[in-house]
Amino acid sequence: MTSPISATSLAPTARQIWTRGRGIVLALLVLLAAGIAMAALRSGEQYGRLDPRSTDRFGSRATAELLKDQGVSVTVRTTLREATAEAGPDTTLLVTNPDLLTPTQQHTLRARTAPAGGRTVLLGAGPPSLDALAPGVRTNTPTPVSAHAPRCALPAAVSAGSVDIGGERYETDRSDADNCYPSDGAPTLLRIPDARTGSADRSTTDTAPGDTVLLGSPDILYNNRLDQHGNASLALQLLGSRPHLVWYLPSLSDDSASNGGEDNAGSTFLELIPSGWIWGTFQLFLAALLAAVWRARRLGPLVTERLPVAIRASESTEGRAGLYRKANARDHAASALRAAARDRLAPLLGVPPSKAHRSDSLIAAVSARLPDTDHDPTVLLFGPAPTGDAALIRLADQLDALEREVRTS
Repeated sequence: MTSPISATSLAPTARQIWTRGRGIVLALLVLLAAGIAMAALRSGEQYGRLDPRSTDRFGSRATAELLKDQGVSVTVRTTLREATAEAGPDTTLLVTNPDLLTPTQQHTLRARTAPAGGRTVLLGAGPPSLDALAPGVRTNTPTPVSAHAPRCALPAAVSAGSVDIGGERYETDRSDADNCYPSDGAPTLLRIPDARTGSADRSTTDTAPGDTVLLGSPDILYNNRLDQHGNASLALQLLGSRPHLVWYLPSLSDDSASNGGEDNAGSTFLELIPSGWIWGTFQLFLAALLAAVWRARRLGPLVTERLPVAIRASESTEGRAGLYRKANARDHAASALRAAARDRLAPLLGVPPSKAHRSDSLIAAVSARLPDTDHDPTVLLFGPAPTGDAALIRLADQLDALEREVRTS
């Protein structure tokens, strides 16, 4: 019957774990405090990408101000209900991220804006939103943003000339569509007139027919690109064709995005997590794994090194004894005492060094030399670990006595 394995005497205590890990805990607390402080400082007048209130390089404050100078009223909306409430023939609706809308939101947006007779501008619309917002339009392989010539008859594009555009490329079978700024034969700007109005009238008056404009990328609206090529001209003509502009910034906090839970009813928890968070979590896990491998204890035999200075043997013994005592490593201390005793007894008994730590050879030699000894040499030289400090001291005294008896016999 085997006895249960007891915890090793080298198992770290709670105090030792805290001493080793307090540096990491302190670093995490500092990072957390810094993150909270930065979030608090940036929680004021900070806006996101394509926000007409943002003056950052990827904001669109400059575009909005130019439109206002031309007499166009710019209204920022973050909910679908507010954005579609102002739909009409004299209104342009700009959707900055149509792919962020749920299928229900997309169909609602299309149903409310298509009969209104206004203009709808979709920035970077991809496969998730095209079927609902621009039926009959397909996407091709995206292309990098660069300067492209219009190569179409759309007045706004002809007037603007070359602009910085790219991203999504579109295809359609409609003959009345305007295919502008092609890249490898596929347009990056596509204008589709409403079916009821056609493409007969392309004027930019208040009675302009309703249409949908798809831009493959939003770069012409960025603050840092507005003054390049014909970006400003194209942006002002596309967004300023009506006296009112509704700048719609889709948000996940919009009540219409939940749709009462219908859209997400069949989704799992992992499907609801944005892909960026999953990738970031994987990177953190990989970094933690590499750090653990880097900081983990190396397993393998100990490597002896020469001490940089000469010290007395008693100091080395006291230092090692102090470490053993601090770790409650009585088993290791006893093993060291017994191994040293066997090394010293072997040459006295004529036992080869290779057999000094074999119980059959060494015990037979001790018994032959000291047949009437008071202590059992097997227990002294190869016995179990002492159970307490007193037993360890007693073991050391008995080993010394055994060695003296062998020397004097």
